[in-house]
Amino acid sequence: MTGAQLMVVLIVLIAVIGSVLKRPRHRGRQWGEPEQVENAQLRDEVKQLKERIHVLERVITDNRSSVDLDREIEQLRDR
Repeated sequence: MTGAQLMVVLIVLIAVIGSVLKRPRHRGRQWGEPEQVENAQLRDEVKQLKERIHVLERVITDNRSSVDLDREIEQLRDR
């Protein structure tokens, strides 16, 4: 095998190894099943975080007295 042929073989080998390493690993799980569960969990978490942001924005932008603000914060903690 000449030097040029060896170089081509090495380039192809490196490309094949790189593509194998980039593939997602599922460790024996069925395709799509764990991802769907994780996606649902992440959607629920995002929904909860959006609700919390909405509450915080409402609390901060309201022009009520500090007593009302303290009372509302305590009500939110009790949830």
